[in-house]
Amino acid sequence: MTDTPSDSRALAVPGGRLTRLARFSGLASTIAGTAALNGARQIVQGRRPQARDLLLTPANARTVADQLAHLRGAAMKVGQLISMDAGDMMPPELAEVLARLRADAHFMPHGQLKRVLARTWGADWQTRFATFQRRPIAAASIGQVHRARTTDGRDLAIKVQYPGVRRSIDSDVSNVAALMRLSGVLPRDLDIAPMLAEARRQLHEEADYAREGDHLSRFAALLADAPAFVVPGLHADLTTPDVLAMDYVEGVPIDALTTAPQATRDRVMTLLIGLLFRELFEFHLMQTDPNFANYRYQPDTGRVVLLDFGATRAFRPEMAAQFRRLMAAGLDGDRAAVRQAILDIGFFAEETAPHHQAMMIDMVAMSMEPLRRPGAFDFAHNDLALRMRDTGMALGTDRSFWHIPPMDTLFMQRKFAGLYMLATRLKARVDLRAIITPYL
Repeated sequence: MTDTPSDSRALAVPGGRLTRLARFSGLASTIAGTAALNGARQIVQGRRPQARDLLLTPANARTVADQLAHLRGAAMKVGQLISMDAGDMMPPELAEVLARLRADAHFMPHGQLKRVLARTWGADWQTRFATFQRRPIAAASIGQVHRARTTDGRDLAIKVQYPGVRRSIDSDVSNVAALMRLSGVLPRDLDIAPMLAEARRQLHEEADYAREGDHLSRFAALLADAPAFVVPGLHADLTTPDVLAMDYVEGVPIDALTTAPQATRDRVMTLLIGLLFRELFEFHLMQTDPNFANYRYQPDTGRVVLLDFGATRAFRPEMAAQFRRLMAAGLDGDRAAVRQAILDIGFFAEETAPHHQAMMIDMVAMSMEPLRRPGAFDFAHNDLALRMRDTGMALGTDRSFWHIPPMDTLFMQRKFAGLYMLATRLKARVDLRAIITPYL
C-alpha cells in the first residue's frame, strides 16, 4: 500500500454492480465519442484516420486511468496488472499514464468507512478504540489503511476493504478487459485471456483478509530467524474477511533510500534478493506483488519492513527444483541443459519454432550474466534490462510465438522483475553469485 498522496481525496466507492456497470458504459461511450470527433476533424482536413490512432491516445488512457482509480476494487487492480505486464508493449506516454494506477488511490469518505466497519464489527465498534484516525495513512486498489489505538493500548494499522469488492470482481475483470480493448490501450494481438482468468482467481484470494492474515503470521514464523526483517504482528480478534488488523510499524518508503549511503542501498537489496531466493528454494511460498510500497525501511534499526501478503502464492517443490536446474545450467553455459530446463518449466514447448527457442535460451543466458560475474553486480551501470526487454518484446509481438507458460512462472517473473527495478532505482551493487550459490 502506498502512502496517501496529497492529490488523493475522499471519494465514495461505487459498490453496486449496476452502478459500476453504468460507469463502464459511460466511459466506453466517452472514448468512442472522442474518437469519432477526432476522426471527423481529420477527414475535414483531408486525412484518412486509422482507428488505432484515434483510440490509442494519451487523453483516452488518462480517462481510463482516472475512472479506474475512482472505481477502485478489481477494476483498478486489473488496470495495475495490465500496466505492469503489458507496459513495455505500449507507447511510453501511454505506459506513463497507466503507471499512475500503481501510484495512488482515492479513499472512502468517513461516512462510508463507518458503515463498512459497522457491518463488520457491529454498531458499537468505536467503543473498542481510544483513537481511530479518520484519514487513512495509505490507500490502494482494494482497501485503505487507518492507524488506530485500542482501549487496551494496542497501536494498530487497520486495513479496511472497499465495499462491494468481492461481489464485483468477475464483472469488473470482464469490463476492464473490454474497455482496454475499446480504448486501444492494449495491442489487439495481445492475448490476455489467461492473465484475466488468473486475475479473477488472485483477486478473490486477495479480497479475503482472513487469508492474508494467515500468510502474515506464516511469514512472521518463517522469518523468525531473520532479525533484519520486520513482519507486523496479526491481531486475530479484530480480523475478518473485510478487515485486517496488524501492528503499526514505523518505517520510511523503501525507494526513499535513493539518497542513502551506497552501503545502505547495497545491504537492503542484498537482503531483499536473498529473501526472494529463500521464498523460492526454502519456503516454496512467495509474496508475488513487487510494488515498492510493500517494503519500508527503519533508519534507526536498519531493518526492512515487509507489508501486504494478499498476493502470497505457494509453489510446488518441483518448481524450485526446475529453477535450480535452469540456473545451474545457465551458470555453466550449457545451452542444451538450459533448453531442457525451459521445456520442463513450460516457457516453451517441443513444437516451438527453433528460432524462438534460441531467443528464449539467449534471454536465460542474458539473465545469468550478473550471476557469472565475480563480485558485485552494478544495477545502475549496465544495459542488461534494455537488452532483455528488446528480446522479450521481439518474442511478445511475434504472433507465431503465442505460448502461455504456467501462471506460477509468470508471478515469479513479476517478482524478479520488480526487485530488479527496485535495485536499479536504488543504484545498488549486489554480489548475486554469493547469494545464489548456496542454493545450487
